[in-house]
This record gives sequence, structure tokens and C-alpha cells, in this order.
Amino acid sequence: MTSQFPVAQLYIDGTFRPASSGRTADVVEKATGAVIGTYALGGAVDVGRAVAAARAAQPGWAALSAPERAAGLRRMAEFFQARHAELVEQSMRETGGVRAKAEDEVSTGIRQLQISMIQASENSGDLLPPYKAGKLSMSRAVPLGVIGVITPWNYPVNLAMRAVAPALAFGNTVVLKPAELTPIIGGQVLAEAARAAGLPPGVFNVVTGDGLDAGHALAEHTGLNLLDFTGSREVGLAIAASAAATLRPVRLELGGSNAFVVLDDADIDLAASCAMVASLEFQGQTCISAGRHIVTRAVADQYLDALTRRAAALRVGDPMSGTADLGPLISTRQRDRVHALVTASVEMGAEVLTGGAFDGPEGLFYRPTVLAKVTPDMPAFTEEIFGPVLPVTVVDDEEEAVAVTNGLPMLMNSVFSADLIRGLSVAERLDAGEVHVNDAHARHGADDQMAGFTKRQWIGLQRTPLALPSWTADPATR
Repeated sequence: MTSQFPVAQLYIDGTFRPASSGRTADVVEKATGAVIGTYALGGAVDVGRAVAAARAAQPGWAALSAPERAAGLRRMAEFFQARHAELVEQSMRETGGVRAKAEDEVSTGIRQLQISMIQASENSGDLLPPYKAGKLSMSRAVPLGVIGVITPWNYPVNLAMRAVAPALAFGNTVVLKPAELTPIIGGQVLAEAARAAGLPPGVFNVVTGDGLDAGHALAEHTGLNLLDFTGSREVGLAIAASAAATLRPVRLELGGSNAFVVLDDADIDLAASCAMVASLEFQGQTCISAGRHIVTRAVADQYLDALTRRAAALRVGDPMSGTADLGPLISTRQRDRVHALVTASVEMGAEVLTGGAFDGPEGLFYRPTVLAKVTPDMPAFTEEIFGPVLPVTVVDDEEEAVAVTNGLPMLMNSVFSADLIRGLSVAERLDAGEVHVNDAHARHGADDQMAGFTKRQWIGLQRTPLALPSWTADPATR
């Protein structure tokens, strides 16, 4: 089956067009290597045109009533809903994710549109307590202006809509640069939705291309009122350093070395079950994946055994087959990087209990890997692996677990303990923006929370144990 969106063009000022350079590149299905489309290689000239169109359109868009803007978002959501099945398959082909991941990605993109539409319609500010009698104080939600958005390849619809939907809802206009590895599902599809929704020309623009040309040009453009970037820590630091020179406002969500802490009184079956999702969902290629398993010595052997049995039972293959639990990695570069981190750690004394190898002689498939005897000086501990690897580090007690966990950048951690009060106490001591007690990354922070510039910690309690189908179907593998 071929892509329903075989060509990704630039979308500028309400019109699909080729890049000014005329150059294109192939869009590749990750599981098979087959070419399923092309995309335009935009650059600085195209970014300049898109930003100019967005600046021209912004006053008129902001002048519309909130219900009028919300209606546009509603029509975009309806576009996604009407084409849900084909968008899920497009995501599977471009990202290499299994069906459940792709369905979640498209559905959360729709939900973000719906949430932003409601937020814009129901509240435009607050009535504040006055500083003295006889005064009236009000705050209003005022648009920033033009928002540049650079998105990654792992959840291209969801992570784009998390910025695009609220930006549009509150009267901003947007220039989006999607990841070059997912330019159709992350760019062309969103532009099609905007056109189908009847958004005015210039309100939403898409410039596809690589990071060095299109991405760099957008990140450096002085016509933006805010740049929203989600991606690697290395690129984010470069953007921040450049922006600081001219005080350009940026919002960054970068990677982290997230921890999965298992205390000596933990329910090991629950912890190991949640670990499969926390570390292996979308082959571990998410910024919230658990990259370090910090386990107290009293339960380490039991936990390693439970992890190894579950990981070894998972099936790796083409997501379109319907039988795979894990799909391919996003690129040969990523696959080779993951294997290099595993190999370097093994050379330093880590032990592979399962996996640690390519699944087949070719392609992007990598077996889910459990690493024992990982120490804090090994690459598997210090680096964000972004692959299907579960490195396990053994500590003596709770105090050492907290000390070893803190010190690296983290987004989302988990703590497992039979005593919820103890679990909450440990969670509060971890330097992460979101911590779960007896659960994997279940988005307790809520979809409708707007990104801010304060350290706000979310602590969520156990909900429902999460699972991957291959091992839940067979009790013998539990």
C-alpha cells in the first residue's frame, strides 16, 4: 500500500508549492526501506517567505473572536478524525511505530486540538484581587505573534499539535518545520488539515527540509516572537546559546536520562511489567523513556530475571505485519548509535542478559536489550540511549538510589514501592519534572497543562498496569 500523501510540499501563505531551490528528497518506510514519497527541501528563502506570510496574517487572525478561531481548530480535528485510519498507517510507515503507538499519536493530536479550542473559548484571562479598595485588576491572554515550531520525528503529530493548537487558539500564527525523517505525517498532513479547515492564508505555514538549512534558518529568524523546539539536548543547547546573544525568546523541551527506581519492597511483577512500556514503547525512542533502572540489591536478581523473561519474549518486526511488538529504529545512524553505547558499556564490564544485537542481517531492527552490572561511569548510564535498552544499576539502599538517580537531566521518573507514602517521599526527592509511583509514564501531568517557565513537578499514583501484547498473552512469560 502506498502513501496517501505521496508528496510533501511547502505550505506558505495558503498555497502548496515546491522549495525555491527545486530540490526534493525521498521519504522512506522505516521497516522496509521502500520509498513511499518525496518532500521539498526548503531553505532560508522559503523560511523568510513563510515568516513574512505569518506576520502579515497574524493581526487579522488575532482580531477574530475566540469562537471563530476555535471553529477552525474544530475543523482541523474533524479532518484528522475523518482520515484517522490512513493517518495511523502513514505514521506507522514513516516512524516505524506499531499500530498502538500510531493510534495514540494521532488521537492525542486530535485531543490537543479539542482542548485548545475549549481553552480559547472559555477563558481569555482572569479577574485578580485589587491591591487596594476601589481598584479593578484584570489579566488578559494576549497572543505573542508569530511562533516558530521545530518538531522531532518520534511523535510528529502529537508533538506538533502540542505547540500548534494552543498557539493558533490564542491568536498566534505559526511556521512549522517538521523533522526530515517524518515530513509527510509531521508536515504535509497538518498543512492539509489547515487547508481543509479553511484557515486564512498565512495563519499556518509548513517548511519541510533538513536541520542545517530549514531548521537553522527558522531558529535564527528575527521575525519570530517565540521559537518552540522539541528535540535533542545538543541541538537545544545550540539554539539557546544563539538565542541568548539577541535575547530571542525560546521554549525548549530536550531529552533526559530518565530513571526507573525499584525499591526493596516493590511489587516486582508490576515493576517489570511497567518497565516494558517505560523503556520499550516505540523502541525506547521517546524523551520520556526510562533509560536507567536503579534497583536496590535485595530485589536486583528477581527484577533482572523478570525483565529478561519479558524482553526476550517480545517480537521485533514490520509494524504493518500486525504481529510485531517493537518496530524498527528510525535510521541506521540511530541503530548504530544504540549498538555503540551497548558495546562500549559491555567493554567496561556490563553484561548482556538478552538482546544486544541486530534482529536480522539488514534493516533497522534491534533486539530489546537488558544490561546488568551497569555502573554510573558507563555510557549506558550517562547517555540518553534513545533505543530499546534497559540498563540496570544495583544500589545498596534507598539513599543511594536517590543519590545515583539525581545529577543527570531528567524529564520523567518512576518509583516502585509497596508503601505509597514511602514512594511519594522518594518521588519528591528526585530532580525530575514528573514522577510516577508504581506506574510508567502515564501522562499524569495532563494534556491541558500549558508549558511554563517554572519547575513544576507532577507526581502520579498507580493506575492500571501497562502491557505489551506478546507477553501478556502467555502467562508462562510473566
